[in-house]
Amino acid sequence: MQQGTLMRKVKSKSWKKQRFFKLQEDCMTIWYQSKRTGKTESAFSISDVETVREGHQSEVLQSLAEEFPPERCFTIVFYGRRGNLDLIAGSAEEAQCWVQGLRQLIEPRSFPLTFALVSLTWIRDWFQKADKNKDGRMNFKEVQHLLKMMNVDMNEDHALRLFQDADKSESGTLEGEEFVLFYKALTQREEVLSLFQEFSEDGKKLTLLELVDFLRQEQLEDEGTEEMAMELIDKYEPSETARARHVLSVDGFLMYLCSPEGSIFNPQHRALWQDMNQPLCHYFISSSHNTYLIEDQLRGQSSIEGYIRALKRGCRCLEVDCWDGPNGEPMVYHGHTFTSKIPFREVVSTLGKYAFKVRHPSPGQNPPIPPPPACQRELAVLAPSSAGSQGKQASWRSWATQSASLSLTPQELKHKILLKGKKIGRLEDMLDGPGDEVPDVSDDDNGAEAEEERRRAKVVLDDTPSTQHSSALQKDKETLAQALSDCVIYCKNVSFRGFQEARSHSRPSEISSLSEAKARKLIRDAGNEFVRHNAWQLTRIYPSGMRTDSSNYGPQEMWNVGCQIVALNFQTAGTEMDLCDGLFSQNGRCGYVLKPPFMRDEETLFNPSDPSSREGPGPITLTIQVISGQQLPKVANSKDIIDPLVRVEIHGVPADQAHQETKYIENNGFNPHWDETLQFQLHVPELALVRFVVEDYDKTSRNDFVGQFTLAFANIKAGYRHIHLLSKDGTSIPPSSLFVHIRITE
Repeated sequence: MQQGTLMRKVKSKSWKKQRFFKLQEDCMTIWYQSKRTGKTESAFSISDVETVREGHQSEVLQSLAEEFPPERCFTIVFYGRRGNLDLIAGSAEEAQCWVQGLRQLIEPRSFPLTFALVSLTWIRDWFQKADKNKDGRMNFKEVQHLLKMMNVDMNEDHALRLFQDADKSESGTLEGEEFVLFYKALTQREEVLSLFQEFSEDGKKLTLLELVDFLRQEQLEDEGTEEMAMELIDKYEPSETARARHVLSVDGFLMYLCSPEGSIFNPQHRALWQDMNQPLCHYFISSSHNTYLIEDQLRGQSSIEGYIRALKRGCRCLEVDCWDGPNGEPMVYHGHTFTSKIPFREVVSTLGKYAFKVRHPSPGQNPPIPPPPACQRELAVLAPSSAGSQGKQASWRSWATQSASLSLTPQELKHKILLKGKKIGRLEDMLDGPGDEVPDVSDDDNGAEAEEERRRAKVVLDDTPSTQHSSALQKDKETLAQALSDCVIYCKNVSFRGFQEARSHSRPSEISSLSEAKARKLIRDAGNEFVRHNAWQLTRIYPSGMRTDSSNYGPQEMWNVGCQIVALNFQTAGTEMDLCDGLFSQNGRCGYVLKPPFMRDEETLFNPSDPSSREGPGPITLTIQVISGQQLPKVANSKDIIDPLVRVEIHGVPADQAHQETKYIENNGFNPHWDETLQFQLHVPELALVRFVVEDYDKTSRNDFVGQFTLAFANIKAGYRHIHLLSKDGTSIPPSSLFVHIRITE
């Protein structure tokens, strides 16, 4: 890999260009150049790579299956929304060399090693960027240029003093370890040193008892603190001598504060920590809208990557928009638009590969508009056979009867795939066979486009004689193939005709879908009834058909009334997806979050518009001291040093919605200090999400986004904590972080 390999970079059937790929000496960077021009085209960091797929595991490589064997093909998948890199090696041996090599380089490591590697990689990256003449040394002029690139506006005299202190050889340049010394001096954390010295008697080390005092008094760790202190020293103290003496140095203290144990996010809530044996309707469920789209709703690309990305983000409810295709084969795309199409067969095959890659309860499939009956029968055959053993009809039928009357739990649904859709007759009648009468067909309610079609159909029906009207209804019942109907053994679609009607005639195994506008009206007019309804039956919310740009509505108001399946466009970055990722980043990222007790009670008095209706303790106060920032990135496509400010947003019930921000720090994105305190009162903390946003202040136009981190209030740890920032598309941007102190009082 370090010698370099000539491979084909592929973008389509017709775009196949040869490129020379090479792993750099740091083993952390790969660059590639055109064979024809010799010009370096691009480079990427190993830390940007999520996984490597072998063979024809992308749509582009599948289209070239007859031309190139799978042994020579592989796909590099990046974090976030960055496009994949499809490559074809000259031989199977070369392909394996890169596949196995990349997998070893991206193999997960323990956090201390990862933290050290991040710092080392950061130093190497900046050294290479600043070393203009590539002689392996850096003069003071290059150092000044480096500081500007690193988001630092430093006094020249101070910069020269740091440079001279690091230049141990007195050569007038920095190289190797000298640059590391310069970097360490540049990144010294005075606020951490001050905190360390508050608890250290000699100012040089924390004894075991001093560390225990810090953990109890400041971090509010109240169980097993001595054992925890020992573990932290063993895990994060870099000096073997200090570890043997059970003491923690300043470096070890900083390593701890930057670790998962020092994060604002409670590490115990990263794992599966909630009860998974409650009825399905008692959970918020991570859900996507038009999952197959990776762009807009009119002309965007449909791709199996949409399903893979959503599933990897913990999404549990996917949308499969099926339409009749050539030769009766069902196709997936956004109907009545110019979006591209993908075979349903490929979608189901992808679900079979990725639905249970991570430890997850069952995903649900949501096919919005049924295709013609012949195609439906093909759908029904494909679904069980292509999804693997999880989807076999026999296993579905074995518990179909109980699912019709009971509320199944995520634990019971593990490794099963549910089909949400129309149903002929009642779920209880599924095993009885067809009767003499034409059975009722449940209403389909998915998608704004379907709703628009129903409105048009309603106009026609109103003008049609009653005999023709009856005939039309009979025909509609006949359009649903029995084989596809039999696949629906839970989550039967029913129209929503009011809360009283649902209470009288609906069952827990049924589900209604509502447009965002209809949901808002119900929230406004009957908030408590909506909460009660969602305590025993599933509700799905979908975006307005006017959102052709794939924008999202705010999910928080839907969660406030307990709506479980709040479908969002996962391909569109922004506050709405930050909130979604923030809510579902807990509980093992399994895509299920248990609703608070007062939202699981069918007789609850809770109404989000009236916080006093919530049973439980009174409001709590959240106090956040924003202390400092570390190595914040520049704004995309800008060379200017940023003027950062921090805004903290509370998303929850209307009474809790709030935001406050710090002042901006001029020309310092490297180590800004704010030392400002923000305070919020939360009336319903169980529903609150807290979003930390860093922006580049601009007095003449809108501030530019720098980074963010969002989490549920329930997952916040008190004390001195680091917040590890994420990019706009939700990927980590190490080592960028905020340092804060959190206090929670009743």
